[in-house]
Amino acid sequence: VQLQACGGGLVQAGGSLSLSCAVSGRTFSSLSMAWFRQAPGKEREFVAGIVWSGTSTTYSDSVKGRFTISRDNAKNTGYLQMNSLQPEDTAVYFCAARSGVYYGTRSDAYDFWGQGTLVTVSS
Repeated sequence: VQLQACGGGLVQAGGSLSLSCAVSGRTFSSLSMAWFRQAPGKEREFVAGIVWSGTSTTYSDSVKGRFTISRDNAKNTGYLQMNSLQPEDTAVYFCAARSGVYYGTRSDAYDFWGQGTLVTVSS
């Protein structure tokens, strides 16, 4: 399974970005997925997760109400819409996937990872 994340860039505080994660090599609708991020000098942290059907999502407290995770199984693509971005959101963002219904916070539960895309938020 290959995951290709894209959409990162430089944005001013208060702005928005949309990330996408294209999945190939496995039936996308059988995979639950998540977004993680890693800021310089910090550990990788969970951002948001979505079940394989798209019917349930979960978010970290730090992004709840600002970020929206979604997916389009017909396009084999997952998304992360990020609004009201703040400098503390600056990080490399990774998409991850696994078979089954788990879409939670444990990074070691995910079998497949994308290469990461850099999001930089200037103040």
